[in-house]
Amino acid sequence: MSNQLDLECRQLVKSFGKFTAVDNVSLEIPKGSFFSILGPSGCGKTTLLRMLAGFIEPTAGDIVIKGNSMLGVPPNKRPVNMVFQHLALFPMMNVAENIGYGLRRRKIPQPEIDKRVADVLERVSLPDAGSKNVDQLSGGQRQRVAIARSLILEPAVLLLDEPLGALDLKLREHMKVELKQLQHEVGTTFVYITHDQSEALVMSDNVAVMNEGRFEQVGSPQDLYYNPQTAFVAGFVGDSNRWSGKIESVDGDQAMVALDEGGVIAAVSGTNSSMGLGDQVELFVRPEAITIERSTSSQDGAHIEDGKNTLTGVVENLLFDGANSRAQVRDQKTGHQVTVSLPQTGAFSDLVSGENLRLSWSVDKARSYVSSAAAKQEKAA
Repeated sequence: MSNQLDLECRQLVKSFGKFTAVDNVSLEIPKGSFFSILGPSGCGKTTLLRMLAGFIEPTAGDIVIKGNSMLGVPPNKRPVNMVFQHLALFPMMNVAENIGYGLRRRKIPQPEIDKRVADVLERVSLPDAGSKNVDQLSGGQRQRVAIARSLILEPAVLLLDEPLGALDLKLREHMKVELKQLQHEVGTTFVYITHDQSEALVMSDNVAVMNEGRFEQVGSPQDLYYNPQTAFVAGFVGDSNRWSGKIESVDGDQAMVALDEGGVIAAVSGTNSSMGLGDQVELFVRPEAITIERSTSSQDGAHIEDGKNTLTGVVENLLFDGANSRAQVRDQKTGHQVTVSLPQTGAFSDLVSGENLRLSWSVDKARSYVSSAAAKQEKAA
């Protein structure tokens, strides 16, 4: 199987004194795939990328590219290249000179450089840009030039360190689609580092969610969104409403959870492990999983009704964002705020703050996980 993989990490560790930045990370990235490492600032993803590039050596474990160990191999000898957030294009060179710079350093004959530059410009949809100055290009075009400069060296793996972070929102949205399409067309394996879940979900074949130096879950964007395996993934990937409570009864994979703030919610386990009586858990429900209807009451706390989780509350804020419009509803009994997605049928286009709403969602849309604090205590024990 190894010859079908462009990149493997085997129990990779990086420590700085007593601090472990990357803690026993393993992954396999198939040839020609778009793989993202997603996590908050300080989770270890940039340290991992720098180890892949060869800028720092691992404390333990191995990095294998195209079946060969990279331990002790310097950056300029590895079959990888890197695109940074700040693209570092040379302003005194035109586009073709920027792209061909690495080939000139390798002393490739100029006619061969010209041919390969023209070819890679075609591949990134900038066939006529070779003679332009860098400052004549848009932000998206400069992004493609930076990628072309890396691709021309024919790396087995292209490493991208938050390359869209410096772009404005509209251009960033556009470039997400462009990058996905570009990777598909050129077929080079992309390893993409980001803290932006939308970037990771939109572009990637598979995503590793990283937290405190470890991978919490690795899977397809759909799997991470619909089947998060830990409380961290459930809270970090996509938007969710969150409650905490204690399990008061269990029936198969379903549990009744007495909420810390009052009321009861029925939920299913978000992991493959069973839930135990008395476990302290965190509950997550997506805003789009909640059905809404107008109500005459606002005083019913969370309870089970007709086999569904139900509560009533008062609309506190309306967050208009076109197809992504939402309402924030305050549970009057407990003070808990719940965010719900508004349906696009127009039925609630006249909804105003102060109205009463009845919220309901099916049991299988509520996921429960052993609380982070309890999990850490259990791990320490």
